[in-house]
Amino acid sequence: MTEKMNVAKIFGENVFNDKVMQERLPKKVYKALRKTIDEGKELDPMVADVVAEAMKNWAVEKGATHYTHIFQPLTGVTAEKHDAFITAPRQDGTVLMEFSGKELIKGEPDASSFPSGGLRATFEARGYTAWDCTSPAYVREDAAGAILCIPTAFCSYTGEALDQKTPLLRSMEAINEQALRLLRLFGNTTSKKVTPSVGPEQEYFLVDKQKYLQREDLIFTGRTLFGAMPPKGQELDDHYFGTIRQRIASYMKDVNEELWKLGISAKTQHNEVAPAQHELAPIYAEANIAVDHNQLVMKTLKKVACQHGMQCLLHEKPFDGVNGSGKHNNWSITTDDGINLLDPGKTPHENVQFLMVLTCILKAVDEHADLLRESAADPGNDHRLGANEAPPAIISVFLGEQLEDVLEQLISTGTATHSKAGGVLHTGVKRLPDFAKDATDRNRTSPFAFTGNKFEFRMVGSRDSIAGPNVVLNTIVADAFSQACDVLEKADDFELAVHDLIKEYATDHQRIVFNGNGYSDEWVAEAERRGLPNIKSMVDAIPCLATDKAVELFGKYKVFSKAELESRVEIKYENYAKAINIEAKTMIDMASKQILPAVIGYTKSLADTILAVKGAGAPATVQTDLLNDVSKLLEEAKAALVTLEEVTDKAAETGDMAAEARYFHESVVPAMAALRTPVDKLEVLVDKKVWPMPSYSDLLFEV
Repeated sequence: MTEKMNVAKIFGENVFNDKVMQERLPKKVYKALRKTIDEGKELDPMVADVVAEAMKNWAVEKGATHYTHIFQPLTGVTAEKHDAFITAPRQDGTVLMEFSGKELIKGEPDASSFPSGGLRATFEARGYTAWDCTSPAYVREDAAGAILCIPTAFCSYTGEALDQKTPLLRSMEAINEQALRLLRLFGNTTSKKVTPSVGPEQEYFLVDKQKYLQREDLIFTGRTLFGAMPPKGQELDDHYFGTIRQRIASYMKDVNEELWKLGISAKTQHNEVAPAQHELAPIYAEANIAVDHNQLVMKTLKKVACQHGMQCLLHEKPFDGVNGSGKHNNWSITTDDGINLLDPGKTPHENVQFLMVLTCILKAVDEHADLLRESAADPGNDHRLGANEAPPAIISVFLGEQLEDVLEQLISTGTATHSKAGGVLHTGVKRLPDFAKDATDRNRTSPFAFTGNKFEFRMVGSRDSIAGPNVVLNTIVADAFSQACDVLEKADDFELAVHDLIKEYATDHQRIVFNGNGYSDEWVAEAERRGLPNIKSMVDAIPCLATDKAVELFGKYKVFSKAELESRVEIKYENYAKAINIEAKTMIDMASKQILPAVIGYTKSLADTILAVKGAGAPATVQTDLLNDVSKLLEEAKAALVTLEEVTDKAAETGDMAAEARYFHESVVPAMAALRTPVDKLEVLVDKKVWPMPSYSDLLFEV
């Protein structure tokens, strides 16, 4: 019988959290560190030494032998270098376990070995990791033993951000400063800090490890480049919220235990829409902590899957024909004393502060829809956005009936006099309780939806860091707050000015509000009529990062310099080109070495069967028809393979990453699709025993 888990006891046991700091640090040191965390005060080196010693002792007691500065370079994954606590051997041959404040505060990885987009030349190697004391250190246990992990930011020797964390922290400072300006105008003198909070819902697939290892495409690209649909997909909707299979339930239990030990509040788990697809959602955390936690969630999902003989797939579209995976980014803004600026209250039409915040967000999203779209751009997301399970590539905002009605009152009459109420839900069954329902429905087709006291940005891809989208959200909203404050601070009559400004923003940016079906063709036409951008691919989305408008916006709040933005443009083009190049070469390898030889062998077997049947004096019409069908598709596949080889070979490095990425998008991607079509048809016709890799049926339904 398995031992029962005491969640309250294990939660956060491997985290150097506030409770541990209070227990282990002298009061003066603890207070000084809290001032740095809460108020951004500079950290005294002597305080850092005391913290480092306490942190090291705590970690060593938990079995840690090494420490690492864990950071998030522009590779899409985390990076770390492990250093042992041991010092040089003393004369008697023994060693000490030491860890200084300097080692805690600063690390030095090789900056030129990570993507820099031209910010660092190959010979310019020096870069620094800087301790992010607002995100707690923790001990991670894995095959390497116990490691003290210290969340850090990563910058070049010349100070440019080479990571996801640094711009995020900068954007958090920007929205804090501008939100406090706005709150002071509304008479709030008590709140000292405003922080964006994030709760990212993580979708993922689980497949059997042995079957995964037989698929070269899954190993190299994270998605299936070939694959015919099985007889049953997700059309019955029976997997969504269905009973969790025992093997998966055991896996989820172990995932939860590991996350809870790391202080990650994994809250919700369930089956998702597609077969073999699942979701995990945490409780909200401050944005930078949520980013760190989400990286740990993805790493834990993968690690525990291996322990259970499975593989976790985080690609946005691992299987064609069924739902892909996203990471819904639930974003809100809260004060240090517990005020959620996105809480409309029971009567939103009377909540002037909320209406000001809301219309500022509408303005921000409307004016910078291209940046928000780009923040979710990823080669894998190109297969998902606009498909029948994800938001379209058009940015719009869902407000729901209640808030849309309030805005319409403001726009048409200049005054909002009432708010629609939710009413009572009557089930029609006496034994079931009637209960108060929400004032508005939800809309799963909206990319940016208001869901009661937060906005849900549904575009983000399942394997991407959520740092990028939150950098954009924080910055564009900070800018909208700033512009509103510039007007209101000069007003002679504040109440009249704020009323007029709410109406102005609601009127000018009404076009971004859409409560209908975002999947429909009618919406695409309507969005075009409204003048909303429809940016369908990552390659089309990237350029907006380097426009004069973007440079001015991010520069104003010191989130990105012009050089940092241009470097990210270069990196994103390069990442796209490399990702598609790997996919194309993988397709070529699979088709030429596995699929075509298997089909050729099958045609020989059919031909031998036809000769044998005819030799026995019986008709071989069925076998002949099948041979003709297979041979025709084989010819199509071979011709498509030759074309793919040719266009891929032509995509030589030119030094112009934008042109190279566009070539891959416009020439190589269509050639890949042309090869997949006949191959997937062949999979349906060829004997399953002959097909050289596990099918969709094997992968999706045999977990």
